Amino acid sequence: MIALLLYRMLADSLLPWFLKFTARMLARCLNMPEPLVQSTGDFVVAQIVAQVLAFEHGAGKSLCPFRLAARFRAWWRGLR
Repeated sequence: MIALLLYRMLADSLLPWFLKFTARMLARCLNMPEPLVQSTGDFVVAQIVAQVLAFEHGAGKSLCPFRLAARFRAWWRGLR
């Protein structure tokens, strides 16, 4: 019970403070305004997510069993 209370206190109060602190320190190191650092981070995360989804979509298309079977049949016909 005590461990749960300590965990909730950590998650509820210290984690948001730590995230704000790190964003502020990064903004100071880069000599940029803090909102610009946060919005740039959001943009980078969105770009990474978009690239991952595009890769998964492409890999899913190329590994589709029906497409693989068609490619195999075409390859097999080319051997004869």
